[in-house]
Amino acid sequence: MERRMDGSMLSLRLKHGVHTIFLFVDALEPFSSLDAQLLEVLRERYADGYLTTSQGSTPIPSGDATVYYARLKNSVDPSEGWKRLDVLGKDTPSKKGIADNSVLAFAIYEEGQEPDEVEFLVDWPSLDDYEEEDAEGNGYES
Repeated sequence: MERRMDGSMLSLRLKHGVHTIFLFVDALEPFSSLDAQLLEVLRERYADGYLTTSQGSTPIPSGDATVYYARLKNSVDPSEGWKRLDVLGKDTPSKKGIADNSVLAFAIYEEGQEPDEVEFLVDWPSLDDYEEEDAEGNGYES
């Protein structure tokens, strides 16, 4: 699919578990287009069919799927969690106020397996993670 890079294109960071997927999307196309693009990338990149979270693995549906999106409740404090976007048929990222370089969480469920309450699992790296890696990399023990 040929993509044009003009003012209607957005760069989005889509997060689930430990994964961040960077996509360029058309702000004027419906979310169904974003769904298809995201699922295509996930299926290609994670051929084993699973995404990793701190709570286990999330299967990537091989068939029809429902994708839910959420934005941070507080853009400077991710610990406050996510607010689900209520996306209807023809809604676009532009209509939902999604700006360039936005961070969105996503949750994927097999068609017909949607839960009553959608859970957005996002694992943020902590400073402790980096300090442990740095200490191990320099021969120090923590």
